[in-house]
Amino acid sequence: MPLKRKLILLATLSTLTFASFTLGAAIDMDETRSTLGDQQNVAVTIYNQNLALVKDTRKVQLKSGLNALALRDVSAQMRPETALLRSISNPGSFSTLEQNFDFDLLTPQKMLEKYVGKTVSIVKTNYKTGEETTEKATVLSANNGVVLKVGNRIETGLPGRIVYDDVPDNLRDRPTLVTQLSNKTAGEQKVELSYLTGGLGWKADYVAELNEKDDKLDLSGWVTLTNTSGASYNNAKLQLVAGDVNRVREEFRSVGMARKAAMDMVAEAAAPMAEESLLEYHLYTLDRPTTIRENQTKQVSLLSASSVPVKKELVLKGADYYYMAQYGEIGTKMKVGVFVEFDNKEASKLGMPLPKGTMRVYKKDSAGNAQFVGEDNIDHTPKNESVHLKLGEAFDVTADKKQTDFKVLPNPMKGHSAYESAFEIVLKNAKKEKVTVSVQEPIGGDWQIITESHKHTKANSHLAVWKIDIPAEGKTTLNYRAVVKY
Repeated sequence: MPLKRKLILLATLSTLTFASFTLGAAIDMDETRSTLGDQQNVAVTIYNQNLALVKDTRKVQLKSGLNALALRDVSAQMRPETALLRSISNPGSFSTLEQNFDFDLLTPQKMLEKYVGKTVSIVKTNYKTGEETTEKATVLSANNGVVLKVGNRIETGLPGRIVYDDVPDNLRDRPTLVTQLSNKTAGEQKVELSYLTGGLGWKADYVAELNEKDDKLDLSGWVTLTNTSGASYNNAKLQLVAGDVNRVREEFRSVGMARKAAMDMVAEAAAPMAEESLLEYHLYTLDRPTTIRENQTKQVSLLSASSVPVKKELVLKGADYYYMAQYGEIGTKMKVGVFVEFDNKEASKLGMPLPKGTMRVYKKDSAGNAQFVGEDNIDHTPKNESVHLKLGEAFDVTADKKQTDFKVLPNPMKGHSAYESAFEIVLKNAKKEKVTVSVQEPIGGDWQIITESHKHTKANSHLAVWKIDIPAEGKTTLNYRAVVKY
């Protein structure tokens, strides 16, 4: 063999031998454990879709060379492929060779499962004398119970107390990220671990109270945080992102942390959250640290506004299907919807982008007690847009609707059809004051109102609207005839 090839082969063998020695040393090295006691600060940014970004800063003691750093109390729903560990105090002082996320937590059942095929000690107590005896046994199975080989016999169930020699390395009492580092200088360093995790979510909830005249409301906004991530975040800097962030859909493996959690509700009143634009989303920042405990639901204040101008509207909505066929009676005592609308503008004492959520509306009765009068969901609402809420159906305002005439007109052209329909809508008001109902009729195709008892407006190409006044304890009849071409 030529000398050059021999030298290359020797160098390769030396490299492999050194790599094997290094890996073995890394596996056998003592762990440096970091707990929440080492934490300097933590920042949590929560998105709308069960996703959060955690930035956990800790002080750790590292030696020169190889280190096994075990970062305990991280999220049990961490996405380990997103984890990034870096030094803040000494940038570039170490490189990460390997990282392992241990989320298989220590329980009696897990201990038993990890010892399948291994030997344990069975300690039995004589209930008469109190004397303890010990036997060696091999765990054959831990699936739906335990199967043991004790001497020459097979036993099921637990014949005594099981004693284990040690805790398996891959079982932890808390979720732990174990990193193997190559560090240049020994000493204390401030490091930051950042990662994406599930188990943290937020939603907006709003409480509005209408005044006596239904023309103004007081509005409070709350952010409801839910933490089922398997970790607590103490004195965290909290930020929330409103908007639909695109994510690649994957099959995420279960981390065995789905558990029934009794949620503690914690409400914290505070100044409204600060808001800013972030790309095409909105970022809300709490102006003080807050603790988000494991298995907890927390509420923090988002906004507060008083005397916001509001408009109440009674709406009877129709449908476009009965303009193409003969239906006769369409409906009696039809429900009239109750809606309220307000503008998200500074002039209306708002003007902050509103995250999507549920808005619940209350109104005080004659005794001054606030009563629930309806709720509706709102989507992300930018500044200067309107919020439109359906509260329910009117009790004292109803409608009877029927088709009084229907004709199929001669075809205007080949492949097309035309129809003429006449309708009568009787609107009734049992209240002691006059009301106005907005009758909204969606009409498809090329349509025209040819006769009508009340003047309509064409709200858009698909909608005719009539504003009908109904006297106190009276009724008003709307008649109209429409021609529709398809």
